[in-house]
Amino acid sequence: MLVLLPPSETKAPGGDGPPLDLDALSFPELNPVRRKIAEALVDLAADVPASLKALSLSPRQEDEVARNAALWSSPTLPALERYTGVLYDALDIGAFTKAQLAKAEQRLAVASALFGIARGADRIPGYRLSGGSSLPSLGALRALWPPVLEPTFGALDELIVDLRSGAYAALARIPGAVAVRVVTPGGKTVSHHNKAYKGKLAAVLAKAGREPSTVEGLLSTATRRGLHIERTGDLELEMIIEG
Repeated sequence: MLVLLPPSETKAPGGDGPPLDLDALSFPELNPVRRKIAEALVDLAADVPASLKALSLSPRQEDEVARNAALWSSPTLPALERYTGVLYDALDIGAFTKAQLAKAEQRLAVASALFGIARGADRIPGYRLSGGSSLPSLGALRALWPPVLEPTFGALDELIVDLRSGAYAALARIPGAVAVRVVTPGGKTVSHHNKAYKGKLAAVLAKAGREPSTVEGLLSTATRRGLHIERTGDLELEMIIEG
């Protein structure tokens, strides 16, 4: 099973690992595009005003440009520790046991504008780049990633649970993935608590003693842990919460 999480704009600073080594990351077939984007991002960082414009940042966020400038030299963290925010707070990796963390590192991955996919244990630096971005030298990421990402997903012979947000879903279609919506009892899509509940679901699936390999197994695992999830289609689920 692969649970595909959205990334976050905010990222933990620093790290205790060596600088970025693309060859050490999962899915090495993505490395040519990863390198192309990383080099374009570093080159762009030399022009701060252009970086702010391309990345939709304010002048007060120049430190994000500095992060990109140091992409090849800054320390790294495992992806599950690098990303922060509401979903990752709910996931709460810091509370996992050693055995649970080992499962999470294999079962959880993060959709990334820079790396395409980063498995939980993949060591990555801090950076700033969004799925909807367009880089002056490369164009829109939504045009650059699909030709390489979609075959990678297509080659995976496992249950894929797609928790990505819209901008990252646009980087690759995954026809066989299970999509999950967070809704109220009346079927209204939840926005405020959406990320938190997806983080809770990811935690349940990461910790499960028996890894789900089917939609039925996923539903059973989530239900046993107190989540209310209903199947609304062959590959469509709704997590129902009290609004």
